[in-house]
Amino acid sequence: MFEGLSTRLSGILDRLKGRGALSEADVQEAMREVRRALLEADVALEVVRSFTDKVRDRAIGAEVIKSVTPGQMVVKIVHDTLVDTLGSEGVAIDLQAVPPVPILMVGLQGSGKTTTTAKIAKRLFDKQKKKVLMASLDTRRPAAMEQLAVLGKQIGVETLPIVAGQTPVQIARRAIEAGRLGGFDVVMLDTAGRTHVDEALMIEVAEVEKVARPHETLLVVDSLTGQDAVNVARSFTGRVNVTGVVLTRVDGDGRGGAALSMRAVTGKPIKLLGTSEKMDGLEDFHPQRIAGRILGMGDIVSLVEKAAESIDAEKGMAIAKRMQSGQFNLDDLGDQLDQMLKIGGMQGLMGMLPGVKNMQKQISGAMDDKVIKRQRAIIHAMTPWERRNPKEIDGKRRRRIARGSGTQPEDVNKLLKMHRGMADMMKAMGGAQGKRGPMAGLANMFGLGGGMPQPTPEMLAELQQKMPGGLPDKMPSLPPGMPGGLPPGFPGLGGGPKLPGLPGFPFGKKK
Repeated sequence: MFEGLSTRLSGILDRLKGRGALSEADVQEAMREVRRALLEADVALEVVRSFTDKVRDRAIGAEVIKSVTPGQMVVKIVHDTLVDTLGSEGVAIDLQAVPPVPILMVGLQGSGKTTTTAKIAKRLFDKQKKKVLMASLDTRRPAAMEQLAVLGKQIGVETLPIVAGQTPVQIARRAIEAGRLGGFDVVMLDTAGRTHVDEALMIEVAEVEKVARPHETLLVVDSLTGQDAVNVARSFTGRVNVTGVVLTRVDGDGRGGAALSMRAVTGKPIKLLGTSEKMDGLEDFHPQRIAGRILGMGDIVSLVEKAAESIDAEKGMAIAKRMQSGQFNLDDLGDQLDQMLKIGGMQGLMGMLPGVKNMQKQISGAMDDKVIKRQRAIIHAMTPWERRNPKEIDGKRRRRIARGSGTQPEDVNKLLKMHRGMADMMKAMGGAQGKRGPMAGLANMFGLGGGMPQPTPEMLAELQQKMPGGLPDKMPSLPPGMPGGLPPGFPGLGGGPKLPGLPGFPFGKKK
């Protein structure tokens, strides 16, 4: 969603960073371009004015103009102001109340309330081990209650039995009572929506709120509607005690204006982002991380968190051990490709790595997720014996595999060559444990040796100064399958462009 704005802002700030000295006129010109970029991203006019005024006032100060690196100082000021605009600190769903804790979901029809209700319920059930009850209060939209019941079965969360003829207020009262009698921790109430904000909708929501007395009232808005999402939020906050906002369809081609304007206009924090239609497609909203993505600084913390959730730690350790002994076969490679797709594929990974944003277009061919999917198809077209014995695959077998996977024999050859190179390198790295030299260092990077060294306070202090947003209070831990920061057998080890920050780590080219 932020891709267009990120490209524009990164280009403007890169030009500033390339200059040895900055004048007041340079800053004024850059702020005009920033203002134009924000308006084109559909950010509210009052938010744009406030943002550019804050940046200009701080950037024209003597400490910036006379700084040794004035461009870097301006980037830091833009980053900090962007974080303030987005809300400074991330705000999680508050469950600190006597159970069952009622959570009321409100919003317009088509914004994704029902799906988001199920996503939050799954999140609470899986991550926080809460016993959740979902109830649909939508008595108008056909099959709305049945939709929530189906989603409940998919995610393993209980739903309130449907009783025909009841009003939303009666259903809400019954849901709270059922939650109390059933020993539930959380009761989620999915209200009805309309195609536009009207008085009848507001009266119904207010009546439900009076009966349920929710601890959290989450407003679900569609980020693709741009400034209209902000207008909807303003209308709801005037009538209902909204405690937070959930932005859906963030993975779409919206321009990001709703996210940047929401907190400043409504005063309500964005708590969650809907990133896909899948039930696990929900992310916490962290202003510092989002600001880093917008400015092309990456988001390593979110990447590590996503990897920790998606990667099978036991399988990763088993593969790592086989790598050390040179027993890395095509089944193992297939598992690594699957895990890569689970954490967002190559495009998603590149978007979260610092310094890669500006070179994504140049390496887009090598980073295409279609390459990984094609490699998975080739592996699936092989027999189990062939996957365990790739050295025995002759020309006749390669032609058959190519026909079965819808590819060319050259694609099969490239995959086998890539696998052979990975297996040889991993075996050499495994044999380098306890020794000195470049392979021992590479083995440590992959977790095949002594692992990464523990950072000293001096190292953390130096890194703190280099990062505009600062280091988070607590970094998430890596799963055992990723001891060195990347999954064992990272795919694409052919010839190709090298990424900054990953020395000697090439990726395969797309022919």
